[in-house]
Formats: sequence, structure tokens, C-alpha cells
Amino acid sequence: MKADQTLDTSGLCCPVPILKTKGAVEKMATGQVLEVIATDAGAKADIPAWCKRTGNELVETGEAGGKLLFYVKKVK
Repeated sequence: MKADQTLDTSGLCCPVPILKTKGAVEKMATGQVLEVIATDAGAKADIPAWCKRTGNELVETGEAGGKLLFYVKKVK
């Protein structure tokens, strides 16, 4: 997946990854994709829930090198 921007929240615990994701998405243009890298296991539930609540699209998820990857498309 090609992202327009990457946000590395490795080592940060809830709620910081969500707060940083929110801030990054707000600065992006509609249609752009943000790659979020996280190590906090809570992000597995938090990022999808945040996307659903805010109307942004969770395009893809995955894991690589012990890190969680989320691709969030700004919808509005």
C-alpha cells in the first residue's frame, strides 16, 4: 500500500497513537492515505474504532517486524 504520509507511534501507549493519528489526518487532504505504525496492542481495536467513529476509511492493516500497520484514508 502506498501512503502519502507515515506516522510512527512506536513505543507510545494509548491514547497517544490515536491523538497523533487524529492530528495527522486533520492536516491531510481528502483522499490522502496515512500509514500509522504502532507497537501498542490496543491500537488493533482503537484505530478501526476511531476510523468508524470519524467516518475515515481503514483501507488496510498488517504487521511487519513486530509492528502494527494501519492505512487510513481521509474521507472528509
